[in-house]
Amino acid sequence: MKSLKLVALISISLLSGCASQLDISNQCGTVSSFLAPEPELGLYRAVVTHLDGKPVISQPNYRLSVGEHRFTLAELIDSPDLNVSLAARTPKDLTVTVAANTRYHIGAKFNRDKIYNGNNTDFWQPEVISQESYECEFPESQ
Repeated sequence: MKSLKLVALISISLLSGCASQLDISNQCGTVSSFLAPEPELGLYRAVVTHLDGKPVISQPNYRLSVGEHRFTLAELIDSPDLNVSLAARTPKDLTVTVAANTRYHIGAKFNRDKIYNGNNTDFWQPEVISQESYECEFPESQ
């Protein structure tokens, strides 16, 4: 009888230990760059050129593992107020800490507080424009 109780106690302990460890291997979040621009708010689209230091073909959504990811973005600001040279229109990095089941919308913020001319690259910054809950799960490997 004692051995049966001991086996039951060990089984319960093992099961509760397994239940307390969350399996995050298939959890993910999404980073998106497709939102329509809002020029009245100084928000414009941006194109992803690199993800975590590797060149990519830009796409509207990136399904990513939970954690920190670095995007290199090129702005697509189309404003008559922008008078910088093409040389000033350089890509910039944005780090996004991706949480499970969250979508982040990224883009270019046009800094209208000053007049930018010539080679001044401070006219824009990459940023997370908004975030929302979004079901995301990596498919189980076959």
